[in-house]
Amino acid sequence: MNWLVNNLWLIPAVPLAISLVILSLANSRRKSAAGLAVAGQIVALALSIFAFSQTLQTSEFRAVQNFTWFTFGKNALRIGWVLDPVAAAMLMMIALVGLCIFVFSIGYMADDKNFTRFFAYLSFFSGAMLGVVIANSLLLLFVFWELVGLASYLLIGFWIERPSAAAAAKKAFITTRIGDMGFFLGMLWLYHSSGTLLFYDSGNGCLERAGLAMLGGSATFIALLIFCGAVGKSGQFPLHVWLPDAMEGPTPVSALIHAATMVAAGVFLVARVYPLFSLGAINGVTASLTVVVWIGVTTALMAALIAIAQADIKRILAYSTVSQLGLMMVSLGVGGVAAGIMHLLAHGFFKALLFLGAGSVIHGCHHEQDIRKMGGLRRLMPVTFLTYAVGMMALSGMPLFFSGGWTKEEILYATAHWPKSHVPYYLVLAGVILTALYMTRQIIYVFFGNPRVASERAHESPRVMTMPLIVLAICAIFFSVVLTPAWPWLHSYLTGEATRFDIAHLIQPMLLVSFVMVAIGIGLGILMYRRAGLEDRHRSAETDPLEYAQPALFRFLENRMWIDELYAQTVIAFSRTAAHLSDWMDRYVWDGLVRAFGGLGQLFGIFTTDFGERGINAGVDKTTTGTRGLGRIMSGWHSGQIQTYLGVVAIGMLALLLLYAWLV
Repeated sequence: MNWLVNNLWLIPAVPLAISLVILSLANSRRKSAAGLAVAGQIVALALSIFAFSQTLQTSEFRAVQNFTWFTFGKNALRIGWVLDPVAAAMLMMIALVGLCIFVFSIGYMADDKNFTRFFAYLSFFSGAMLGVVIANSLLLLFVFWELVGLASYLLIGFWIERPSAAAAAKKAFITTRIGDMGFFLGMLWLYHSSGTLLFYDSGNGCLERAGLAMLGGSATFIALLIFCGAVGKSGQFPLHVWLPDAMEGPTPVSALIHAATMVAAGVFLVARVYPLFSLGAINGVTASLTVVVWIGVTTALMAALIAIAQADIKRILAYSTVSQLGLMMVSLGVGGVAAGIMHLLAHGFFKALLFLGAGSVIHGCHHEQDIRKMGGLRRLMPVTFLTYAVGMMALSGMPLFFSGGWTKEEILYATAHWPKSHVPYYLVLAGVILTALYMTRQIIYVFFGNPRVASERAHESPRVMTMPLIVLAICAIFFSVVLTPAWPWLHSYLTGEATRFDIAHLIQPMLLVSFVMVAIGIGLGILMYRRAGLEDRHRSAETDPLEYAQPALFRFLENRMWIDELYAQTVIAFSRTAAHLSDWMDRYVWDGLVRAFGGLGQLFGIFTTDFGERGINAGVDKTTTGTRGLGRIMSGWHSGQIQTYLGVVAIGMLALLLLYAWLV
């Protein structure tokens, strides 16, 4: 046990070290690169399983290892790592999902010329996220947080030769930096107020009683600043605009970002520092948690609406991720921390399944991503279809056999009992209906109807790509075993409560509500899109039923509510104007002032030079010349003859005698 806690750093260190090794390999060492990356992920998964097993020993398990990083003056900056149920569960999910994505990538990226570099970036990404999970210091977490941001920039812009990929990478990096600036300021404020950034430190950590007592009224502002970082990383409104554009990266990158790693970091951060958000809560409500709820519900509903009108198979899933992350934020805000983490874990499995399934579809359809050009793939790609259907049902929230159904039921229950307002509950219900609707639309367009332009030569993906789909589909189904109200083992594990099996708990009113909402969404989807793809098989696209019924609304949603355009006309336009103004000021004002002062300096230099040459130097030269002449005259008097000197003395004495006689 002590060995594990002391060496918990090995879990992120192994993938990080392997990423550096792979970067040193030549591009021709493709098998070595893939083998090293997969081996490193297997080691990380094995260590994560070992760590997870240790947390099963006692309830409310927590083991901490802190040490001094460096000292400045009389102060010491300490960091460390922590192992608790939340960290252990996240380690397991990230390592397992990451392993499936790594294996899938071997087939998907087989023809890419930068195959080796891709696996180096994947390992770097995985190691950085694992570091975020085990950090027991907000500073150490922030370091890995920024490494995750760097890795996402490298992977989103992996195909850097594409202008759209380069722009998407830059957009993601800059947008998340906006949130990270708030995060950084909150971290500084927290350190100033509590004197520590350690989460747990024998009762003196910033999340423990002694540290929280020192915050006072500043806790709300610190929490909101830290939440800015979560808004950026987890794609919450209004910083969500980078996340759909991240689809420009290879599909395994989309799976890694949108399932197990980057976007999960924001939700995990709020869950980790939840004592800070809930400090001074009255009936579970604080100002900071209220902000979390409303940001989350706005994001969940907005993204679900936009997903209905998208045609790119990956972009639909991207907006689905934004919506589901909003749902997790709502759960955290209303006090359902365990429910939010459970949905985060379940989401990691079924969303990775959906993105890899989308990658299999894209691969089988020769890199086509427009669902309107697909159709009939259930017969041509049976394994992809069956596994994708599992992911679709889990994401839609179908109860009983799919993990997403149980976690959404928990979130609905927590939201319904939020004392401040019932509006978020009804909006979440609408989000559940919309999720089932747009996923039904997608699966009908892609897998049902007649084969269209992109589907006529489609083929099933190779086994190296389908096996990860099968594994993730099994996880999406069997993960529900530990989520059911009859045996809520995972909920008890996360909260430290005792658990027992009771079949009667399966009868839950909220479970029926969830089932009805999902059924309504699927029913609407079938009703609206049942004839999609049944027309001429050679047509590449068709008018969406919603577009036919409500063209203005569909155009509004298809263009992502014009939010990017709004930013372009406001924030970006202001930044561009400020840049042009700064450039103009630099060229014509500051540069002019510098030149004016330079001219004055030159004039002063000319004046001083002229005065020095004609005045001081000339006067000194003339004085020197006169002195030299006088010296020559006086030197003539010194002939060296003694009689001359005696004659001068005699004349001088005679002059003195005459003067004396005259005076007397």
